[in-house]
Amino acid sequence: MLNKKTVDDLQNLQGKRVLVRCDFNVPLKNGEITDETRIVAALPTIRKLIGAGAKVILCSHLGKVKNGPNEGESLAPVADRLSEKLGKEVVFVSDYNVTGEAATAAVAAMKDGDVVLLQNTRFRGKEETKNGEEFSKELADLADDYVCDAFGSSHRAHASVEGVTKFITAKGGTNAVGYLMQKEIDFLGNAVENPVRPFVAILGGAKVADKLNVISNLLEKCDTLIIGGGMAFTFLKAQGYEVGKSLVDDEKIDYCKEMMEKAAKLGKKLLLPIDTTIADHFPDPIDGPIEVSVVDATAIPADKEGLDIGPKTAALYAEAVKSAKTVVWNGPMGVFENPTLAAGTIAVAKALAETEATTIIGGGDSAAAVNQLGFGDKMSHISTGGGASLEFLEGKVLPGVAAADDK
Repeated sequence: MLNKKTVDDLQNLQGKRVLVRCDFNVPLKNGEITDETRIVAALPTIRKLIGAGAKVILCSHLGKVKNGPNEGESLAPVADRLSEKLGKEVVFVSDYNVTGEAATAAVAAMKDGDVVLLQNTRFRGKEETKNGEEFSKELADLADDYVCDAFGSSHRAHASVEGVTKFITAKGGTNAVGYLMQKEIDFLGNAVENPVRPFVAILGGAKVADKLNVISNLLEKCDTLIIGGGMAFTFLKAQGYEVGKSLVDDEKIDYCKEMMEKAAKLGKKLLLPIDTTIADHFPDPIDGPIEVSVVDATAIPADKEGLDIGPKTAALYAEAVKSAKTVVWNGPMGVFENPTLAAGTIAVAKALAETEATTIIGGGDSAAAVNQLGFGDKMSHISTGGGASLEFLEGKVLPGVAAADDK
């Protein structure tokens, strides 16, 4: 899965029609884009294709589109912002059918170096069903080659991610990955398959259930596995300790015992909190003031709730990171949205910012935490995919990556 043709392997692009699947799933408020990170991330691939004289056709989904197409989830604002960034007009095809006559006409009118953006692919309906087959073919009919640069969607076998590649292949075209996808494959893929050691993995977040296979897979790959966040309390309960009102996944207690045994058998370090920041209840609102105290992780009172790792744990985890050569982090250490309960997550982020290791943040909440706390520019790589990066760390094959042509 790691050795794929990239946009640099595409030959004789002058005048060729290239369909690029981007991740323009940007946050919108009253029709305005509030965070353009994903648009900026797509620019290198788009600029490369424009520079080579290709006719660049862009597609993406936006939002979850529950009740059919609506203007609130149109990609029109993205077309405007892209036009500004590229310094040239991006022709937007507003047709809700996505690949209908309007799209065909817009592509037919393209000159070398032109850019067209199709409407939200989810407006077409269920991309992963039989309808997807027809949609896949129509997307391929618009293009000669295909580039997937949407890592955040690469774990979905959808028409615009995987389905289209079969029809591009059938017409003799090439399926490649863009620069953003290549970066994800290089960092995440190599971290899991060929890490420079010592390799430390840090897992946080709320539930053990969300990360079952990740825990098991990373135990086989890493040298030290650090557990924080809400999921740590299920491990503590599995050791027989009182965890009070803390978040616990009772159905996963035996699984946690198995993982601790697995770590011991493989000779891997499994670090759990030694102290915990506790409160009477979860903060409401989430960022509101809250009274907290710190206790040993083995002495959580029955009427209290653990909401962050304590300072001793933060120091222990920071120490474990110091000697690492590769660190992967997925999931915060506590309720980082609350300033009082962000200390553990800040301490881990700071330790990663100060290490010489290759530091990889696995998307989702950890990416949000690192960016919000101001450590984003200190990390080697922040993944653009939440679910996709988790599945990559699980060792799963991602359809959008697998569908690209091998070198």
